Amino acid sequence: MPNLITQQAQKKLWEQWQKSFSSEVAEEFLQTLLTLMQFAFVVNPEYRQNIKYFEGRYQFCSKDGQVAIAAIFHDGRMEVMEKKINQANIAITFRDGKTLLNFILAPRQDILGSMLRHDVVTEGNLNYLYKFGFMAKQLQLMMPQLSQ
Repeated sequence: MPNLITQQAQKKLWEQWQKSFSSEVAEEFLQTLLTLMQFAFVVNPEYRQNIKYFEGRYQFCSKDGQVAIAAIFHDGRMEVMEKKINQANIAITFRDGKTLLNFILAPRQDILGSMLRHDVVTEGNLNYLYKFGFMAKQLQLMMPQLSQ
């Protein structure tokens, strides 16, 4: 009997570790994406046009609270914070870190499909999410140019 309890405890700890690892990877990936975006706004005047007159507050979170990153666009600048913010124009809550990674890495981000599968919950104006998706895709297409 004690062996069964030990096995169950080990299994539970292993699952928690895997979950936290995928959340940490997802948060790191999102942080890297946002940092690259910030860099591109500074070095590429054409890309910077995306935020010239744009004001927006984004909140990215995981349902379990392991991931919380905000991006604020104001006065032609972008600020990234690892925390929850007030008054986000759009809050995107992912089921977990793995779901966040799958959504960001998808060749075609299907927000409606993700919402129907209960992978993603949004609160606020979806136009902000589409704007962010456009900027992220544009950044992806620019990546070879940034490294030259």
